[in-house]
Amino acid sequence: MDTTARTTNVCEVSTSTSSARSTVLSIDAGTTGVTALVVSDDGQIIARGYQEFPQHFPQPGWVEHVPEEIWQATLEACRAALKGIDRSSLAGIGITNQRETIVLWDRETLGSPRRAIVWQDRRTAAYCAENKAHEARVSEITGLRLDPYFSATKLAWLRENEPHTWALVESGRYAVGTVDSYLIARMTRGTWHVTDASNASRTLLFDLHTGAWSPELCDLFGVPADALPDVVANWGTTHLVTDPRSFLDLSLPIAGMAGDQQAALFGQTCFEAGEVKCTYGTGSFILTNTGSQAIRSDAGLLTTVAWRSPDGAHTYAQEGAIFVTGAAVQWLRDGLQIVGSAAETAAVAATVTSTDGVVFVPALTGLGAPHWDPDARGLIIGLTRGTTRAHIVRATLEAIAYEVRDVLETMPALTALKVDGGAAANDFLCQLQADQAGVTVSRPRFVETTGLGAAFLAGLGTGVWNSFDEIRQTWSLDRSFTPAGADDVAYAQWKKAVERSKAWA
Repeated sequence: MDTTARTTNVCEVSTSTSSARSTVLSIDAGTTGVTALVVSDDGQIIARGYQEFPQHFPQPGWVEHVPEEIWQATLEACRAALKGIDRSSLAGIGITNQRETIVLWDRETLGSPRRAIVWQDRRTAAYCAENKAHEARVSEITGLRLDPYFSATKLAWLRENEPHTWALVESGRYAVGTVDSYLIARMTRGTWHVTDASNASRTLLFDLHTGAWSPELCDLFGVPADALPDVVANWGTTHLVTDPRSFLDLSLPIAGMAGDQQAALFGQTCFEAGEVKCTYGTGSFILTNTGSQAIRSDAGLLTTVAWRSPDGAHTYAQEGAIFVTGAAVQWLRDGLQIVGSAAETAAVAATVTSTDGVVFVPALTGLGAPHWDPDARGLIIGLTRGTTRAHIVRATLEAIAYEVRDVLETMPALTALKVDGGAAANDFLCQLQADQAGVTVSRPRFVETTGLGAAFLAGLGTGVWNSFDEIRQTWSLDRSFTPAGADDVAYAQWKKAVERSKAWA
């Protein structure tokens, strides 16, 4: 069955807009929708637009998007954000995007021959199992794992299962890229085929040592290097200029770009080694800045590029990637239909003092860090005749906090945690997280740090901000949550339930 999500459009404009102030347009192309922000030089979000696009689930474990629908959502979100804005104040554009999703498009027409295969998609689990012997070498080169999550496995599936489409990739007619590459191609009328180092480092094709595409891995996965985008720095790319005929009559440099989680790390101003953030979106992603060192993990964490400066220097991060957190709340809304909105979950959960033993493992697309089991599936256990929707809703919020704790326990001693993303607005969840993490959780005034990070990168590239220190001055605290003690008994039950969810498919 093919299922689609609901579509909405939101526009908000602040009355503080000033034509004399330098501003940046930020585009955050997420997994379920596109958010456009106009950010001023003091780090304030002065306008916002949002447009959802449909999700497609043609088979169990498969997740796809229509590229044209992503593009149209981008245009609509930007139109909404720019309504009432003095466009002459715009210095440039920043782009951030859902990572690992792969898109194909015709270099001439810019049309896509098939749907994009989304990062959540699990169709390549068998391929990964069959090629397990290569995992150590793949990890050595990329810092990643051989898992369906990453782009190259999806490209290998296309090569094996859609030979007619793949023949046009090999001939040079079709370009291959992640969502950022696709949007830049559309915005520049096909002039540029590029990606940034942070997105490239999530493909299983990028060599962390050389900072370039790996010929060895392109050969292993059967991907022609000529089909891949050029890899550029994360800011300062002012030569990438939008074509006004394609993009809202704007001719502006796309001066900053990053994968969504690296953008959130930047937006949280985690510029120093050891600083940590957790973003609650469709999934949850915990990143630790490791500075100039690409530190490897034996506990299921990924090593990734955080950003590349215009001089070619890399800053790295360790990452714990959790596939389903906010998506579990969305499932409560759209799948089970037991809540009307994500915002009401805190109030519903607070109507009970515990889950009464109910545990929800939201392995709806397998398990990511630190377990890495693509064959795990979602599980709700501990149900009785007394179980109500409130128990299930509370169990869902607790599951998010437990999943993050699973990752944090694999990291060095944590002293503080910055949180962001849509679910970070939920006070109930933030307190749960502080209790489970055992450290103070800090929520910034603006939780849309993914979009802010893209804006900061673009502003850094165009002179709106001239240093990391200037950007750091824009960060402001909304609220801190102090730990009141973890429920270790409930956490032990959680870990027991996780083991039962594994190897189910």
